[in-house]
Amino acid sequence: MAAAKKAVLGPLVGAVDQGTSSTRFLVFNSKTAELLSHHQVEIKQEFPREGWVEQDPKEILQSVYECIEKTCEKLEQLNIDISNIKAIGVSNQRETTVVWDKLTGEPLYNAVAAPVSPGSSVPVAVVPSGSSVPAAGTSSVWLDLRTQSTVENLSKRIPGNNNFVKSKTGLPLSTYFSAVKLRWLLDNVRKVQMAVEENRALFGTIDSWLIWSLTGGVNGGVHCTDVTNASRTMLFNIHSLEWDKELCEFFGIPMEILPNVRSSSEIYGLMKAGALEGVPISGCLGDQSAALVGQMCFQDGQAKNTYGTGCFLLCNTGHKCVFSEHGLLTTVAYKLGRDKPVYYALEGSVAIAGAVIRWLRDNLGIIKSSEEIEKLAKEVGTSYGCYFVPAFSGLYAPYWEPSARGIICGLTQFTNKCHIAFAALEAVCFQTREILDAMNRDCGIPLSHLQVDGGMTSNKILMQLQADILYIPVVKPSMPETTALGAAMAAGAAEGVGVWSLEPEDLSAVTMERFEPQINAEESEIRYSTWKKAVMKSIGWVTTQSPESGDPSIFCSLPLGFFIVSSMVMLIGARYISGIP
Repeated sequence: MAAAKKAVLGPLVGAVDQGTSSTRFLVFNSKTAELLSHHQVEIKQEFPREGWVEQDPKEILQSVYECIEKTCEKLEQLNIDISNIKAIGVSNQRETTVVWDKLTGEPLYNAVAAPVSPGSSVPVAVVPSGSSVPAAGTSSVWLDLRTQSTVENLSKRIPGNNNFVKSKTGLPLSTYFSAVKLRWLLDNVRKVQMAVEENRALFGTIDSWLIWSLTGGVNGGVHCTDVTNASRTMLFNIHSLEWDKELCEFFGIPMEILPNVRSSSEIYGLMKAGALEGVPISGCLGDQSAALVGQMCFQDGQAKNTYGTGCFLLCNTGHKCVFSEHGLLTTVAYKLGRDKPVYYALEGSVAIAGAVIRWLRDNLGIIKSSEEIEKLAKEVGTSYGCYFVPAFSGLYAPYWEPSARGIICGLTQFTNKCHIAFAALEAVCFQTREILDAMNRDCGIPLSHLQVDGGMTSNKILMQLQADILYIPVVKPSMPETTALGAAMAAGAAEGVGVWSLEPEDLSAVTMERFEPQINAEESEIRYSTWKKAVMKSIGWVTTQSPESGDPSIFCSLPLGFFIVSSMVMLIGARYISGIP
């Protein structure tokens, strides 16, 4: 029997989407942006000590090979010719740090990771006043605690009137970013120290490790990264788009171990093994930048919000670096070609988004699954004046209040679990509005609509609430894989590949679901101002003073202390006079 004829679909582009909990490989039709097939492999996280989070770089690499092979098998079963895959893009978890031996190809330590874990506390940035606040731009919650003492020691060396780290990188000095993780490895891992001394060590974020390995590893692998990932290391000057000598000296990082910095869209090298051997790797973007590209936010003032455990908000600020006055990060959005201009973004995050739903499920038990919250909220259609501030470990941008703790207020005898579920969804939306308001104040470009993606966007109640609370339309693409799509677009558009046009008139019309505000502006403002009142109530619950560190007792208030002492004397006197033993 003759073999079935292969389907002809035009040029295809693959995308590696490497995240904190899983790796995926997805294949798109470059002419229609249609997702044809994909495969996913879960990734283990290791917790060798309290507050330490690591991943095995070799497991991550193997998961990429497995996903590519399995996806190609699925395409063959669909009668799709894999020889039509013309390019591969890479999107990756940012900041996670790997050091490996360039002679053996072996990692010298586990990847020091940035995991999402709703029970942790957010990375801490040291601010000039000397107090500690959670770092801007973090999701809930990305942290490896081992570097906190490194951050505190480094912060003492930054002049109060010249924060050159932030002015050059757009980032606060924080445990979150790669430079302090790398500094910790250099200080504490003898194998890393020896490899650096013997000129055998290479450093990279996950994209660098994957591209080096996939393009040959010890046999000529390409050691590179792109501008978006480099901009999250705290070693990269976002103005000159180069590794910064002063920053490397400040952190004590030898520049020879750093990868070459390339644009987000160019041919880095060819696949050297597997089903796609010979296919160019030609796109590379950090995950949030990839989602911005996948959402086609190419204009100044366009913004996207990714709803997951936390929320990541990025707003394209064009060719201009906008430095925030409200605790947001300045970062590189993308540079789609060697000769193309760089675009910047403001980035902020909601620490607790999907995590609040998980808390209702796991801690309170008022829902059995995350999906159930939409049903509960729909039953009542209102919070009935109940407000939920999920400040489980403080308030982040724009408040930066570590003293805050979570509260549910406005309760009455009528309040039930449905109202609390509704209030939890509203909390995600109110927090998003606070970040977007901060972005509007920083860049002066009012948002006309918000583009959204991520797991929580399947909740229609949440999306409608978001439109009502922002009082602008919320736009959700019907194809939810925007991060992988962004990496594929960058790869397909690269010079020498040229199968994906990024010209506005050529971009595929993506089907969108649009949520318009359904309440009037006055009601939206009233609800938002009441939320802000609730936020104020959450502040000041935790004080830094402990009983051992001072005298926080009632006697620190002299009038109150005098009243209580005199009352005790009168009581003892009365008992004595009355003869009561």
